[in-house]
Amino acid sequence: MHKYTVYILLCSDQTYYTGVTNDVDNRLYEHQTGLHANSYTYSRRPVKLVFEEHFHDINQAIAFEKQVKGWSRKKKEAIINDNWEKLKELSVCMNDTHHSNKA
Repeated sequence: MHKYTVYILLCSDQTYYTGVTNDVDNRLYEHQTGLHANSYTYSRRPVKLVFEEHFHDINQAIAFEKQVKGWSRKKKEAIINDNWEKLKELSVCMNDTHHSNKA
């Protein structure tokens, strides 16, 4: 059975890149060597692997990758630091215009 990995890279400009692959070692090598000149990480090398989560189902892996890509930096850092319990707290809208913040 295949194993798929959702991974997060820390780029040299301190941004995060999230991806999915079936061979994390090879994909990290491709990012590090700049195999794809038009990729996000090409001009942000070197990169460092800071998170990986494994899946047996590619559809679950892709869904999780898309979810993480939409997250804030703080939420990404929560899972990088294995603080999954902080996700709910970080999901609460703190905007002044949110209905729960109106007097």
